Amino acid sequence: MAIDAKDPVRDHGAASRPIAGRGVEGPSKMSKHGDMTSVIDLTREKGTGPTRTRRPLYVDLLPPCRAACPAGEDIQGWLALAQAGNYRKAWELLVRENPFPAVHGRVCYHPCESHCNRGDYDAPVSIHAIERFLGDLASAGGWPFPPAAEPSGKRVLVVGAGPCGLSASYHLARLGHAVEVHEAGPLAGGMMHFGIPAYRLPREALAKEVERIERMGVRFVFDHKVEELLAEKAAGGFDAVLVAIGAQIGKHVDIPARDAARVLDAVSLLHQVGGEERPLLGRRVVIYGGGNVAMDAARTAKRLGAEEALIVYRRDRAHMPARAFEADEALSEGIRIRWLTTIKEIVGEELTVERMELGSDGRPRPTGQYDTLRADAVVLAIGQETDSRFLRRVPGIVFGKDGAVIVDQNRMTGHPGIFAGGDAVPGDQTVTDAVGQGKKAARSIDAWLRGSVYAEPAPPSGVSFPMLHLPVYRDVAPGHQPERPPAERTSGFAEVVAGLSETEARREAERCFSCGICFECDNCYAACPEDAILKLGPGKRYRFLYDRCTGCAVCFDQCPCHAIEMIPEPLGAES
Repeated sequence: MAIDAKDPVRDHGAASRPIAGRGVEGPSKMSKHGDMTSVIDLTREKGTGPTRTRRPLYVDLLPPCRAACPAGEDIQGWLALAQAGNYRKAWELLVRENPFPAVHGRVCYHPCESHCNRGDYDAPVSIHAIERFLGDLASAGGWPFPPAAEPSGKRVLVVGAGPCGLSASYHLARLGHAVEVHEAGPLAGGMMHFGIPAYRLPREALAKEVERIERMGVRFVFDHKVEELLAEKAAGGFDAVLVAIGAQIGKHVDIPARDAARVLDAVSLLHQVGGEERPLLGRRVVIYGGGNVAMDAARTAKRLGAEEALIVYRRDRAHMPARAFEADEALSEGIRIRWLTTIKEIVGEELTVERMELGSDGRPRPTGQYDTLRADAVVLAIGQETDSRFLRRVPGIVFGKDGAVIVDQNRMTGHPGIFAGGDAVPGDQTVTDAVGQGKKAARSIDAWLRGSVYAEPAPPSGVSFPMLHLPVYRDVAPGHQPERPPAERTSGFAEVVAGLSETEARREAERCFSCGICFECDNCYAACPEDAILKLGPGKRYRFLYDRCTGCAVCFDQCPCHAIEMIPEPLGAES
């Protein structure tokens, strides 16, 4: 009896998935692509007959949610465990890649959801809401991180306690290295604390996840700005350094101003508010920019007492860098946005603005038409840059635009043993990307300390929506996180969005299609006309008995998540 050599056993989630076809409703409505019933192709070669030309093979493919996650989470895996009610195991699987589920569940722009195959049927799985549920549950229960590896005897200095530095510290500690973090500010969190307003990220939620990292043995030195990096490395006996200083300097633009209203940058404003200050901006505030920081600055101005908060942006909504949901939330709170407008001059409380138009290349062009606005304060939200001047004294380090540090594919700078990540290097400036960069930097540092080079494993092939066979799946209506009414939001900095209940989180997890990953639905096992599939037991999936298999592909047709592929019969294979 010949069986395939691949034993696709995973240690999480498989046995906990629902049994499709047993008490599970099929589609109750049309999808975006029409009727979900499979079309039988009678002309397709099935491979049955005296000689089998194809055989089925169990595969693990890459779900699109995981492929899109900058932090590299095994989203399908922890959703499966959450669906079964194994919340602690789900959280432990999640934090193998990302130590901040409560934070990410609130502030991540969730590209996993924009790539979710369920979005092509009704609506994406609300992955971030379930992640937040698990993170909050872990914080309430005081769950510790899984045990770390044995001590390596190596010491690593991390400069900066923002999302990248904290993520790297966590992963390095889990790998057995001693980690010390030097932070110029008074506490950990970086832009998570001083750049993201509390109405989006309550400080208690952030503090609990940072404390868990500290309990691993990571040492923090606060109010300590690193000036001489090589001297600190030598004095502390560090074997490697990660520079994760972020981009905390607001960019400025050359706008002529005479006796101007108060002009400040958005980063400074948010930093002051994050430090519990309440600057007075006046009744009318203009915010110049179109990114996520501009939206946060405008919403913060409202909470600081501004009666009118107006965003001025030189392009239209289709070309703004802010995420659509960020703009929607700002608009719902009464923030106004003036598109295709740029500030030309500020004189006292008067702003001269010019109307713009978009060229065929999508770039704004001046029209020569001017208007006048009035403002008590102008907030510049036109981007951030890195203060990397102290690194210019380190031989071999090269810099790019806006002071960003140039690194190789392993996040190492031109100076051996000094790595950089997060907003300090070129790339997207988001919490999620910074956390992912911290993890990758930690793995590269670990490899370098052990005398090798880290190589990212090649990902499996992906699974698109048309590859799924969906007459069998859970038809669960999408859930929604409740939000406070807009009229109540701007009275203070209380959190705007509430989390899911246990029942809601579990039902939302049930909406996952488990794209490309077997969840033991038994469809192949029940459909095989030759009894050529061996069921191995809960969590162990199945094996094909090729001495019985005729290559008819019924199992392939019946697999709802495309965890089976038909491959050519290997030359010389036993039947």
